[in-house]
Amino acid sequence: MSKKVAVLVAGSWGTALASVLAANQLDVIMWTRGEDQAAEINTKHTNQRFLPDAELSPRIQATTDMATAVEGASAVLIVAPSSAMRSVAHQLKAYYKPEMLIIHATKGFETESLKRMSTVISEELECEEGRIVVLSGPSHAEEVVKRCPTTVVVASLDKASAEAAQGLFMNAYFRVYTNRDMIGVELAGAFKNIIALGAGMSDGLNFGDNAKAALLTRGLAEITRIGVEMGANPLTFSGLAGIGDLVVTATSQHSRNWRAGSLLGKGQKLDDVLNSMGMVVEGIRTTQAAHFISQKYGVQMPIADQLYHVLFQERQPRDAVEALMGRDPKTEMEVMTLETWEQWHS
Repeated sequence: MSKKVAVLVAGSWGTALASVLAANQLDVIMWTRGEDQAAEINTKHTNQRFLPDAELSPRIQATTDMATAVEGASAVLIVAPSSAMRSVAHQLKAYYKPEMLIIHATKGFETESLKRMSTVISEELECEEGRIVVLSGPSHAEEVVKRCPTTVVVASLDKASAEAAQGLFMNAYFRVYTNRDMIGVELAGAFKNIIALGAGMSDGLNFGDNAKAALLTRGLAEITRIGVEMGANPLTFSGLAGIGDLVVTATSQHSRNWRAGSLLGKGQKLDDVLNSMGMVVEGIRTTQAAHFISQKYGVQMPIADQLYHVLFQERQPRDAVEALMGRDPKTEMEVMTLETWEQWHS
């Protein structure tokens, strides 16, 4: 394999993953639309807007020309926001070769179509979705770039593709597991951002640890329920992409979703929160998608539903909590049908 990997685009997570690849003695070319950002990465070896004070390897270079970024690369890592994924993949199509390893590390849905990111990429590149690799798990960019011990998962229906991605990223501080449940890993990574928003909102309301523990536990049950209905293995939600990523995203101030939820809980308006963040908060778009996904599959997602009302229908956060606490009594354990059991074990 070529020692060159292309990374599209140069945000915080893309830059952190580029640093892992560079630490593994790979040459990394990052694609960005910003001339100033490319010049900063190439001359100062920094990306101050997205990862302040991080020093980047000279092996990481940047360009605004996608052809230059992709030419000669054995692997392409796409880390575009979910809202830009189709556009970026469409642009990549002109330079894509079937032998390239395609990896994506974006956690979200295409809001208009409700499609997963691997589906969007495969449609634009006209390649098999099963060969695309998804990278996910509990991993803040701010810690990865400092080489803090981190463990993630790469998932693909194609075992060889997952193992190839594992080989690119694995090192002494970045441990990588493989998983065949690509659908589950994608869904877990996307849906947990909703629960992280709720956890931040709970903290912003000063509701304490009891409330947040309940929110995470019932949130995990909620996203497992919809995930299984959409074809995922339930065990995936107990792994790195599920509970692992949920815990780190819902409890850390590094988390954009937690920070956005906290500001909303303190009474700020959504537009003001987004303006102050200055970066994409995927959980907001994912909450919107989940509202329609739950209707499509006929699966109740009460936490996501209440967050949808807060974000898009001006419901007050305290009113949303009262609605959740006042729901009819339920049993904690989820109902398992024979058909579902057979699906999990097929």
